[in-house]
Amino acid sequence: MGGWMVESHAYIKLVPSSAKETVTTEDIKDLFLYFKEITAKTGSQVDWNYNEAAFPYEMKEMPDGKGKWFYLKSENDRYNIILLGVDKETAINEDESEQEQSYIQITLPESSTFGDKGKANEFCRFLAKKLQGELHLFNGRVMYFYPRK
Repeated sequence: MGGWMVESHAYIKLVPSSAKETVTTEDIKDLFLYFKEITAKTGSQVDWNYNEAAFPYEMKEMPDGKGKWFYLKSENDRYNIILLGVDKETAINEDESEQEQSYIQITLPESSTFGDKGKANEFCRFLAKKLQGELHLFNGRVMYFYPRK
C-alpha cells in the first residue's frame, strides 16, 4: 500500500476572465458526474472495465457540509478519499482594487493515497479547463486555463 501522505491542497481560482464568476458545490457535482461519464466512455471504446479504473469514486456529503463541501470516496483499495469545497476570498487587482474571488479547494487528507493524488490532479485539470480558472496544483505549480490578455 502507498505510504502516508501529509494533508495537501490544490485550488482552482475563478478570475474575471473565467467562464463563471462563482461556483457552487452543485456545479462541481454536475461536473464530477460529467467527468465520470466521459472517462467511462473512453473505456467502453477500448472495451474493458475502464470505468472502475477511470474514476472509481462516489460522492458523499455530510449534513454540515451542505453547500460548502463534499467528498469523493473510493471502495477500490488503491484509492480512498478526496475532499472538495468552495469558498471566496478577497483578491487584489492590478489597480489595487479589491474583488471577491470564488475558488474551489481540493484537499487530500492524510488518509489519502498516492492514487488519490493522481486522480485529484486529473480532476483538477478538468475542472480548471471547464471553468477557465487558475489552477494551483498540489506541488505549488500554477496553470492558467483562462484567456490571457
